[in-house]
Amino acid sequence: MMLSFLRTTFFCGCRSAGTGLKHRHQTPQLRQWLVRRTQSTITAEAGPSSSAAGVTVPNAATNRIVGRWLLGCSGLVVGAVVLGGVTRLTESGLSMVDWHLVREMKPPQSQAEWEAEFSKYQQFPEFKIMNRDMTLPEFKFIYYMEWGHRMWGRLVGLAYILPTVYFWKKGYFTRSMKGRVLGLCGFVFFQGLLGWYMVKSGLEEKPESYDVPRVSQYRLSAHLGSALLLYCASLWTGLTLLLPAHKLAETKRLLQLRRFAKGTGGLVFLTALSGAFVAGLDAGLVYNSFPKMGERWIPDDLLAFSPTLNNFFENPTTVQFDHRILAVSSLTAITGLYMFSRRMVLPRRAKIAISLLTAMAYGQVALGISTLLLYVPTPLAATHQSGSVALLSLAIWVLAELRRIPK
Repeated sequence: MMLSFLRTTFFCGCRSAGTGLKHRHQTPQLRQWLVRRTQSTITAEAGPSSSAAGVTVPNAATNRIVGRWLLGCSGLVVGAVVLGGVTRLTESGLSMVDWHLVREMKPPQSQAEWEAEFSKYQQFPEFKIMNRDMTLPEFKFIYYMEWGHRMWGRLVGLAYILPTVYFWKKGYFTRSMKGRVLGLCGFVFFQGLLGWYMVKSGLEEKPESYDVPRVSQYRLSAHLGSALLLYCASLWTGLTLLLPAHKLAETKRLLQLRRFAKGTGGLVFLTALSGAFVAGLDAGLVYNSFPKMGERWIPDDLLAFSPTLNNFFENPTTVQFDHRILAVSSLTAITGLYMFSRRMVLPRRAKIAISLLTAMAYGQVALGISTLLLYVPTPLAATHQSGSVALLSLAIWVLAELRRIPK
């Protein structure tokens, strides 16, 4: 800038001082060329600095960056949910009997270290009751399953916290977004503590119980439910930052469709959460027939526990029955949502989202029935659990497409 200013001053001075000579030594065309050259130089050098000063954050570009980051984080949460389900299905979750934030990041290396870990595991009920014949190689498998799940959880935490610090310093967050991101990071920390609280319930000695050692179904459902809430919040926020809201006419039918979609999404979430009680009680192994439960539509031991309320959370028969009812209700609601939306003029993206949600619902029900009839094989059961997350994802996408434009 200083160089351009001196150059301009020099040219202007030359023109002022040389008034007696300019007509003899300079043509009008030369003078005009010099003036244009000077002006273009000043504009070229001043332009980048003035345009950079005019950029404000957050803006559309930074919103896209934050949105993609949140979608990536939600993908990592899905990985944690799926890996946790496989850990549960392979009965590996109680193999690590203590919890350390940093020290356990390095698994045992030497034979002596492995034997020490195995010796600690042998002091707890799962080994004493179920796995008395377990060998060290078998223990290594379940240990690595649980270790992988815990390390994935730490990866999720870093994926949320480190970019949050960077984006905060860069000014990428609005005031409302700062509150949301802080809530997400806090929820990640809470999720880790809840996971260990769940594992502890399976390590406790219960002399009065002859049941198979397992974690509390209440804590398992809380652990899964909090993971799904974290996932839903991240996915919703990411989609609303990346997908522009449609300018839809606020008609009565659109309002009805929005309410219908919200209720359907809530039902899908509740069905996925009820699956945690099914897993926690091994309720998928109680009645392996469909559509009847055994020889009856309503089994005799549906309300066998006292008080009656306990049946809905502790009776495997009731828990499986409830999961069936919720699954069929979700399928019915999604089918109704699809039929209702076909009579309306909606944007193309919204129609695609509703169609995919409907197709996934039928596929998920087919997976659930197959898992039940085949006595819960691990690959099929893990696919069924992953399908519940996919169904929930599509329900959130539908809600994002139908959302109201903020005023």
